[in-house]
Amino acid sequence: MKKNVMALVAFLAIVMFCCTQQVQQKPAPKAKAYLLANLDTLQTTATDRLLRQAINGPVDSIQAAFLATRLAYKKVELFTEYYTPTASKEMNGAPLPEIETDETTSFDPSGLQVIEEKIFPEFEEENRDELVREVRKFISVSGRARTLLQHTTFSDANIFAACKQEIFRVIVLGITNFDTPITATGVKESVAALRSVQAVLHFYGENTKIQQLLQNAIAYTSHSNDPDSFDRMAFILNFANPITSELVRWEEELEIEPLETQSVLNTKALTLFDEGALNPNFFAGSSEAMATPTKAALGKALFFDPVVAGGTRTCGSCHKPELAFTDGLPKSIAIEEGKFVQRNAPTLFYAGLQHAQFYDMRASTLESQAVDVIHNKDEMHGSVEEAAQRLNQQPVYLQAFKEAFPELDTQVQPKHVMIALASYVRSLTPFNSRFDKHMRGTEELLTEEEIKGFNLFTGKAKCATCHFIPVFNGTAAPAFNNTEAEVLGVLQDPRATTPTLDIDEGRYTHSKMEELRFAFKTPTLRNIAKTAPYMHNGAYETLEEVMDFYNKGGAMGMGLHLENQTLPPDPLNLTEEETKAVIAFLNSLTDEVN
Repeated sequence: MKKNVMALVAFLAIVMFCCTQQVQQKPAPKAKAYLLANLDTLQTTATDRLLRQAINGPVDSIQAAFLATRLAYKKVELFTEYYTPTASKEMNGAPLPEIETDETTSFDPSGLQVIEEKIFPEFEEENRDELVREVRKFISVSGRARTLLQHTTFSDANIFAACKQEIFRVIVLGITNFDTPITATGVKESVAALRSVQAVLHFYGENTKIQQLLQNAIAYTSHSNDPDSFDRMAFILNFANPITSELVRWEEELEIEPLETQSVLNTKALTLFDEGALNPNFFAGSSEAMATPTKAALGKALFFDPVVAGGTRTCGSCHKPELAFTDGLPKSIAIEEGKFVQRNAPTLFYAGLQHAQFYDMRASTLESQAVDVIHNKDEMHGSVEEAAQRLNQQPVYLQAFKEAFPELDTQVQPKHVMIALASYVRSLTPFNSRFDKHMRGTEELLTEEEIKGFNLFTGKAKCATCHFIPVFNGTAAPAFNNTEAEVLGVLQDPRATTPTLDIDEGRYTHSKMEELRFAFKTPTLRNIAKTAPYMHNGAYETLEEVMDFYNKGGAMGMGLHLENQTLPPDPLNLTEEETKAVIAFLNSLTDEVN
């Protein structure tokens, strides 16, 4: 009996050992072990180097320790951003307060970008205690992230998605220096991010093509000593796009089941620039609000029909398709003769790919925007409730609503009108410009000047740190979970001899939060060649005037007092030739639509 028990115990031990070995040899546990080891390295670097130097070290040692900590962070970023985005934001979020307008509160930022501001370009000794507190906070958050990740189950599909997302992050936030606005080390740091992706993918076996692409991308970025001269277009076309394309192909070859969760990024999209890479329904407020072709077609009919407002006006009165859904006026004409509305009519192209509507972001959805415009006494002066009643009296429309909304019983409700209009706007995402086609590699359609303009836009001119690729609005890829606003200090008249700040207080009007005084949503730059005049007040007649404003550093750069300006006040020092190249690139963003 004893021998049988001992034999059974030995057998179970062998089984457990074999199972353990089998688990250890699987890619996902290896990736997790790689992550935890690098998180430990990050903690050690932040504690033994950065914190120690922050407490009593000289400035050059503090700065060197900070740069080493950033590189250590970049090795774990693909995991923290994917699995623990809240903690990751605390570790490396933008150095701006977190605004909660619903609760009229704001939270101080934290993390590496905040630390960067305290030690670059110069370090002031009186700020040492504050620096130490920020470093301790970073160490605490990174420790919390490690605990969360240690208890997280990794799957192959999630790991591939995280790797793909990290390549997108390098394109949008890395090589544009979004993460490193002062030190401009984003290109160098991208090397660490790419090496991390390379190491993780190596756990899945031999793929000579993807490993060679990654190695070439690493070599290309490693040899760049000047961030302003780095050819970002070449990096994306020759390395980033082929890497993500091969990732999708390899995932299918490995028979890894794709993720079923609703996401803003199409898991089958080969690149960030594919026509169907983004899912507009991700931004819909509910499943009922998700657009369908039938809803969009109905919304288009309503968009140009005065039946909605009950008068002569339509949505198309101020949003004309031939002008990229603007009206070409500084401010749209109000219903009352001789009067104008408060602000310039923005384009509706790509309006569905953001989390807030209107320049002051007072509407969180396209549906609530539709209600606001219809009810506004200066714009349409109607009622969505009355619109529903009128539509119920028209058999053709009633039938169209029943086809678009199968759950509709007998009556069109106000919400159906709102959703139909919103669905049409959500459909206005063609991604069909010369730029898009060039980035897909199907045709070489951009000129040398336009390519130079793109590299300036994403580099020296710093445009891409607010107008994020690929939508070129304030919704930052690759997470697309937030739409940003900026305080620029727009002038009343850019041609006036003495610059004067425009009196429109933007988001402050509704929030009454001082941090949001003069803050306005960052709109898309797509189709900008058709949407003049520019800015919320329509005071800028040409792109040259807009570029001059940014080149000088906004209101503060022109000597005006604007305490909460988020646009860096330092001049960009763009030459006339460089400004012309940026404008040439912007003109390549015009969609070719029927």
